[in-house]
Amino acid sequence: MGDTQKQGMGDTQNRPFNEMLDAIGHIQRRKLLLALLTHNPQDDEPVAIVENESADEEFTRLVGMQHVHLPKLEDYGFISWNRDANEVSKGPNFEEIRPLLELLRGHEDDLPDGWL
Repeated sequence: MGDTQKQGMGDTQNRPFNEMLDAIGHIQRRKLLLALLTHNPQDDEPVAIVENESADEEFTRLVGMQHVHLPKLEDYGFISWNRDANEVSKGPNFEEIRPLLELLRGHEDDLPDGWL
């Protein structure tokens, strides 16, 4: 198989960028990663995504963070998660996603409401 075929078929060259897009693919993950740009570490205190969030919506969001979003970001290495202290800090691969986060932050006013 030629080199061009390998590059076209394999995801290894694109995987880091795909992981970055996946990492910012949900509002909760975007908000956490953007918060880590300016404040490290973040405690795992609940932060309302929607101003008038019901108790059920808050519960669903917190379960999602605990079981989906934080583990995913930790697997990518973008965060380090201390479950005992309920603390999240920049992970060993955070610098890889920093330029994308800074791009989002720099164009915050240009993006539709609710994206960040």
